[in-house]
Parts: sequence; structure tokens; C-alpha cells
Amino acid sequence: MQTPNQPPNKRGKPFQLGNDFGKGRPAGSRNKATLIASSLLEGEAEEITRKVIEMAKAGDLTAIRLCMDRLIGPCRERHVQLDLHPVETAEDVSKGYSQLLAAVAQGELTVNEGLALAEILSLKRQAIETEDLSRRLKALETQQEGGDVQTVAA
Repeated sequence: MQTPNQPPNKRGKPFQLGNDFGKGRPAGSRNKATLIASSLLEGEAEEITRKVIEMAKAGDLTAIRLCMDRLIGPCRERHVQLDLHPVETAEDVSKGYSQLLAAVAQGELTVNEGLALAEILSLKRQAIETEDLSRRLKALETQQEGGDVQTVAA
């Protein structure tokens, strides 16, 4: 419970942002401690890296983990080259799905890469369907304007 001298609780963002311009810390800016550590290691990086590699070769598990985690890093995404036939019709989309499935089955693509490409094919299929529907609608409108449309009584 609040006392009469106590200001009301502020909801939302009661604190002022981090700098004079009201925008907080700029994107991509580095911590001061990181900048200092980088400057200290600037001339020594090659020698330290060589030492860690030697320790890893000697069987030091921590050094091995450091080498694997830091030097190689996780592979997040790679450039995929797949020779797909041109996709212009719904049948072409179906053929594209078959090609993707074959590429995943043969190990040319990972399952996640196949799924991502399948999503792109799905978007292409939707675009083809939308274009087809638009084309048919225009044809019907043109027929109606010319009086060529025959109505069927139910």
C-alpha cells in the first residue's frame, strides 16, 4: 500500500534510455572490456593460437574444445546449389518437390535445407495459383462485358 508521500508506481518503461540522444547503446558497439582485451591480444593472437593448438594436439581436452568451438564455430547456413528445372506451372512445382526429396535422400541437402527450399517452392506454387486465378477472373469479366456469358438456371 502506498503512503501519501510516495509517488505512484510507473508502468511500462520508467527508466530513461542509456544515452543523451534517447536511443540507448548503438547496435554493433562493443563493450569497453572487450575492446581493452582485444588491444592487449593484438600482437599476441598468432602465438597464443599456436600454443592452444599445440596443447590440443598433446591431448588437453579444454584446448581441444576451445579450438573446436572458437576456431571452427558452428555451421549455421551454407550456400546450396541445386539444379532445379524451371518452375512455371503447378506440375513444375511437383517435379521440384521430387527433385528436393531425391537430393535429401542422396545426402546432397540436409533435411532442414530441403524444408527451406520446399517452403520456397510452396510460395512459388501460391504465386502461380494467384496468377492463374487472376487470369481466369479477367477472362470471365471480359466475357461478361461482351455478353457472352450464359447463365444456367438451377
